[in-house]
Amino acid sequence: QVQVVESGGGLVQSGGTLRLSCLASGSIFPFYAMAWYRQGPGQQRELVASISSTGLTNYTHSAKGRFTITRDDAKHTVYLEMTSLKPEDTAVYYCVITNYNNGVWGKGTLVTVSS
Repeated sequence: QVQVVESGGGLVQSGGTLRLSCLASGSIFPFYAMAWYRQGPGQQRELVASISSTGLTNYTHSAKGRFTITRDDAKHTVYLEMTSLKPEDTAVYYCVITNYNNGVWGKGTLVTVSS
């Protein structure tokens, strides 16, 4: 069974940096398209960034210029480097394999940005 597990969340001050990791199982990881979503308190889940199997990236307006998504196929891991964090970035961040089995989601990792 293919699974994804997020890690790296925590409490950080405004302006700080965090790097989230997403470890995915499955021998075909290099073919996975991956994405990070987030859901803030009382908000709907929203896309943050995505990366294709060939490394093409896409960012939402709120993430562009501050967040970087990368992948390491040898480690079956996708990363989300977040800089210049703001209190409004506080959310549970989810990793998802977007092109397998109608989407494989992790349980999320909580990021809290204090002002």
